[in-house]
Amino acid sequence: NRVGLPHSKSMGGGLFELRIRGREEIRFFYTFKKGVIILSAFKKKTKKTPERELNTAIKRLHNI
Repeated sequence: NRVGLPHSKSMGGGLFELRIRGREEIRFFYTFKKGVIILSAFKKKTKKTPERELNTAIKRLHNI
């Protein structure tokens, strides 16, 4: 992962968060397995990442 902060952040365990900023903040959780795999995407509305979104991405990561 060559992007790094502030655009990309490691969440641990092979999970990364991509941050797209504009009028609305869009976040993608992704991983690398023979390329990039997008696990989930959501519109961020609060300062803290919603735990539900993080749990969804972790669950999908474990299923691939």
